[in-house]
Amino acid sequence: MPVATGWLAFAISVAGYLLTLVLLRWVLLMKKEQPSSTVAWVMTIVLVPYVGGLLFLIFGINRVDRRARLKLAADRAIERQLPGLTPYQVLAEEIPQPLPRTLARLAARAGRIPATGYNSVRLCCDTNEAMGLIEQAIAASESTLHLEYYIWQRDKTGTRIRDLVVRKAREGVKVRFLFDGIGSLFLNERFLRPMRDAGIEVAAFLPGATIRERWSLNLRNHRKIVVADGRIGFTGGMNIGDEYLGLNRDRGYWRDAHLRIEGPAVLQLQQVFAEDWFFATGEPLTDLALYPDPGEPGDSIAQVVTGGPTGANNVTRLVMFEAIAQARRSISLMTGYFVPPLELARALEAAAMRGVRVRLMVPGRSSYLWTIYAGRSYYDSLLEAGAEIYEYQRGAMHAKTLAVDGEWSLVGSANLDSRSLALNFEAGLAVADPRIALQLESQFETDMKDCLAVDPLTWNDRSTWRSLAENSFRMFAPIF
Repeated sequence: MPVATGWLAFAISVAGYLLTLVLLRWVLLMKKEQPSSTVAWVMTIVLVPYVGGLLFLIFGINRVDRRARLKLAADRAIERQLPGLTPYQVLAEEIPQPLPRTLARLAARAGRIPATGYNSVRLCCDTNEAMGLIEQAIAASESTLHLEYYIWQRDKTGTRIRDLVVRKAREGVKVRFLFDGIGSLFLNERFLRPMRDAGIEVAAFLPGATIRERWSLNLRNHRKIVVADGRIGFTGGMNIGDEYLGLNRDRGYWRDAHLRIEGPAVLQLQQVFAEDWFFATGEPLTDLALYPDPGEPGDSIAQVVTGGPTGANNVTRLVMFEAIAQARRSISLMTGYFVPPLELARALEAAAMRGVRVRLMVPGRSSYLWTIYAGRSYYDSLLEAGAEIYEYQRGAMHAKTLAVDGEWSLVGSANLDSRSLALNFEAGLAVADPRIALQLESQFETDMKDCLAVDPLTWNDRSTWRSLAENSFRMFAPIF
């Protein structure tokens, strides 16, 4: 080997070791409150030199904290402009059932969003029904229209909804459209130009305009929100595109859950949108006209629950943990990705062991096979504790729902995985209404017909290679 080549190889090796040491120190300092994530990143950096370090620099660093002051300012500015919401707030002490009362108090304390009464909440488990209701609300809007999506496809469905929104803008409706810069990566200028030409304000959440923000690939706005005239709102798990209506042959039937909302909770969704809009654009949406009197369209107690990488507490994660920990009779949980943080897995196991009927419905197939394997690594202890696990087979399982004791439910955008509960910006609606909880439980039983139940007696008979694959993918789950 030529001397020059030998010295070059030596220099590259030394540089690799030095880079590894620097990055390991960085990981240990930054991830001290997330030990599983720490281990995953340490192994990635050590086992895959250079490449692992580059992945950490792109995906492993929370670059949102430096803008947290702006987001907090937006929160406070908008909260001061919501005097009309106060008469509709419901104190936790006024909720008769113990479990919803506890969860309402926790969510209000951790997320600064109180429970409200007089809401009308409609559950849609059929995506075509949900999309039809969204189109109706858009078509009927008269003053403002706010749309916030993780994924908006350029296909027939995405184009149809875009054209409807463009028509409303030309009729004089003030439209704002916020999309995630990674989830909707293929929304090019050609697709967006008709929106801009019609006067629609369009903004990407992350990555933003600056070089620093363009490194924030791992922090995504996973929310799905529509607010029409400040009076009708939608949120849940469904994005905009053909596949979400079951029109993609490769993905097949699409099982999701979405909510149509009227009442004070819509103003809370409007507030979440306004905070995200300020975060992305710097424009505060504090005009009182955006927050009209909601009236009393229904009798459901509801509360918007959010989550994100800013602040000390992820509200969605806290509420899910407490709901599972406080359950006394039943837990019915559906999730599009099942790689739970360890404390939530343990909470599910503890609930099953104390006699709660714990039922989990997870994908039986996915475009991301490694998430299926990682999730299956949790089955052993869950099955041993007495939990029931069903793998959905009919098509894509994308619903994110939790129903507890037939009294309380949560429907939103957050999956039961580390990404949703640590990195993504998420939104959902907690509903203290037995009607919605029982609907979710009934739908769960209907969907069981399209599932394969995991048999505890035969599960342990799977091959060693499968167990090895499951545990290997689980090890890296915190960085997926």
